Amino acid sequence: MGLTDTLAARFDVEAHDSDVRTELVAGLTTFLAMSYIIVVNPFILAEAIQIPGYEFFEVVQMIAIATILSSALATLVMALYANRPFGLAPGLGLNAFFAFTVVLGLGIPWQTALAAVFVEGILFMLLTAVGAREYVIRLFPEPVKRSVGAGIGLFLLFIGFQELQIVVPDDATLVTLGGIFGNPWAILGILGLVFTFGLWARGVTGSIVIGILTTSVVGWGLTLAGFFDRGTITPETLPSAQYDISPLAGAFVDGLSGVDPLTFGLVVFTFFFVDFFDTAGTLIGVSQFGDFLDEDGDLPDMDKPLMADAVGTTAGAVLGTSTVTTYIESSTGVEEGGRTGLTALVVALLFLGSLAVIPVVAAIPEYASFIALIVVGVMMLQGLVEVDWSDPAWAVSAGLTVTVMPFAYSIADGLAAGIVAYPLIKIAVGEYDEVALGQYVIAALLVVYYVLQTRGVIL
Repeated sequence: MGLTDTLAARFDVEAHDSDVRTELVAGLTTFLAMSYIIVVNPFILAEAIQIPGYEFFEVVQMIAIATILSSALATLVMALYANRPFGLAPGLGLNAFFAFTVVLGLGIPWQTALAAVFVEGILFMLLTAVGAREYVIRLFPEPVKRSVGAGIGLFLLFIGFQELQIVVPDDATLVTLGGIFGNPWAILGILGLVFTFGLWARGVTGSIVIGILTTSVVGWGLTLAGFFDRGTITPETLPSAQYDISPLAGAFVDGLSGVDPLTFGLVVFTFFFVDFFDTAGTLIGVSQFGDFLDEDGDLPDMDKPLMADAVGTTAGAVLGTSTVTTYIESSTGVEEGGRTGLTALVVALLFLGSLAVIPVVAAIPEYASFIALIVVGVMMLQGLVEVDWSDPAWAVSAGLTVTVMPFAYSIADGLAAGIVAYPLIKIAVGEYDEVALGQYVIAALLVVYYVLQTRGVIL
């Protein structure tokens, strides 16, 4: 039995209507769509993590190593334990909360913030082991489960539009159409997007990967030829890498001593809440896109991917990075046909391989990598056909889930809006007995949480 046959048997590829080649392409696609986190996460966290005796860029490299290792470990658990095609990495939004709200805003030492992430990860592992997380997620109203994929699609579209400067900030309307034809990089990104859509429309396997790599190569070539700003990073202008992260790894232990219990508890709770709903929304949304959900809108054996998330968060805190979560960019690999943990295994191995070429990975331009978000965002809108728009409870709950995500820039907030709206509309139409007691409880807790957050009682 060759390697291909071994992999196919280990991940039960044929039973999932896939093949090894497709899974490999899907893993590469997901990695390319996620690889920006190797650069973005360190620069966000390095604003808050300052280590005496080390320069800013040295700290950035330490965090980059921690980012790669935690992502690889969590995704390996996803591959080998859960057998799902989902990639994991330190979450955007959560890292900003870590750096700018907790450390820089509240003045909490970064070591203590890492300790809070560690405690959150341990709590998630315990709750997942007893099935509590899966139970809560199964209580989500069905219209929320059926619409979350489209909501994430709009969220991806909005992020991609911003990165390619298709939309830009505006004082009067908040956002407006950008002046893309005055920015050569934006023009190149738009051309790469059109090229990628064309490949996808023709059914070319690996169309997203081809689009990202082609756009990157063209951008590098134009830069090296002197047509574009030479200050832009290209493979030839990258600094050398260093791999000593000992000042960062294990620093959470120091953060466990001398903390204020109330403040520490609030930080842990906030990390816990946002990570819980972000992960739930991503798992359900990407699973809907990949047709993994059962007839009730649930993901079978959900406890396994949830455990991968919990292990990643705990390991990430130990290594020195913020909360690890399942990535919405996993949908790029699912679109390419990824259906099993073999896709995730490829992602994990590519993360590990990027240790040797951190600078080259960092050289993939944002205008190229974010092409994937726009393409997949459009594709994920097909989930809207599963919503019963004639039912008021479905229409309101699904509609808020889909729209609040991009408008609030938060998967968690979109889920919360849909979950709270569902029982309210059911009561309004006299169908209150069709709502489970647990759904009422979750909706009430979410209302209390947002009221307390608005009043500044919690973070």
